Amino acid sequence: MAGKVTAGSGILLVTANVGSLFEDPDNLQKTWLREFYQTVQSHRPHFIAVHCQEVGGKNYEASMSHVDCFVKELLSSDAMKEYNRVRVYLDENYKSQEHFTALGSCYFLHESLKNIQQFDFKAKKFKKVVGKEIYSDTLESTPMLEKEKFPQDYFPECKWSRKGFIRTRWALADCAFDLVNIHLFHDASNILAWEKSPSVYSGTRQKALGFVLDRITDQRFEKVPYFVFGDFNFRLDTRQVVESLCSTATMQTVRLGDTNEVDKLIFRESENDRKVVLQLEKKLFNYINQDVFRENNGTLFLQFDSELSCFKERLHELEISFPPSYPYSEDSSQGKQYMNTRCPAWCDRVLMSATAKDLVLKPENEEKNLVYDNIGPNVCMGDHKPVYLSFRLTAGAGKANANKHKCCNVQ
Repeated sequence: MAGKVTAGSGILLVTANVGSLFEDPDNLQKTWLREFYQTVQSHRPHFIAVHCQEVGGKNYEASMSHVDCFVKELLSSDAMKEYNRVRVYLDENYKSQEHFTALGSCYFLHESLKNIQQFDFKAKKFKKVVGKEIYSDTLESTPMLEKEKFPQDYFPECKWSRKGFIRTRWALADCAFDLVNIHLFHDASNILAWEKSPSVYSGTRQKALGFVLDRITDQRFEKVPYFVFGDFNFRLDTRQVVESLCSTATMQTVRLGDTNEVDKLIFRESENDRKVVLQLEKKLFNYINQDVFRENNGTLFLQFDSELSCFKERLHELEISFPPSYPYSEDSSQGKQYMNTRCPAWCDRVLMSATAKDLVLKPENEEKNLVYDNIGPNVCMGDHKPVYLSFRLTAGAGKANANKHKCCNVQ
């Protein structure tokens, strides 16, 4: 399947919020896996990292059994048979409220890949990767990763948040890099998100992402290039989007009788029989013409995607040329339709440090070898479309770092 390592190792980084797959495993899982396999076959990578969020879905007590079937299918499929070394880390221990993140990180190494090792955070050295291993339940005791859940006070409204991150470190040839699986806080209410620009939720995500970046670049370990990919839950600035979509509309506010709290906002055209353009409720974002979010891959709305701006020195991203990744309909017959629950947004991203961007954007990386896109654009993949970055890590990519970072000198 894959070419020889000497031509540069193909890397495929995938982020997928898989919560929907466990609500309707019979339909959605088959489609999801088929599209994933097609992506693997199309890019022929040597090293695959799949970062999953919401493993087990919303009803994880009932659905965790489906997770094992999903992983077994991945490991035994024909499409993955040339990946003879596998590491799967599943946080399935939902009984441990203080630790549970529902994150899953899966790594697949092609049989032709000889020079890759994984970092042991306890021993502080790299180790050879042999065979296929699955770790679940208490990941805290696994020295091959770091896992943290965000402090409860980061999101006090939420009784029990599952948000956090998992970090692994790899050395490929002479280059070491961190891969961080992340799940940040969502927008609990469209009304609250609309009230201020930027929204209160955007501030919470900023705080949590800053926490992760500080943690993975602190003094405990050598600093290496890092890729952070997961469900960042980044949203468009709701206030600005509404002002743009409803610039000529009049707004009606409906309040709850007992508390006087805003229950819904209704935006109507001034003329044309005062037709409703947009209705906004806590969990409703019903716009009259949903197609605008798909036209030209939604690029018109990238101007309202500003949550990364305060991290512009620390995080980089390739140009987005795919439609918002969330919230798609979970109806298996609706591949392109968004749900009317939230304003469509690019929640699922692959971000990287400046040093990682240098690895990705080497002059040797021809345009066709570098792809940042979504998976399954025309079929139902659940409420999130997986997003991936495919690139080639050329031989000697880490030589500039080798003297600077001891961890590039694999033990």
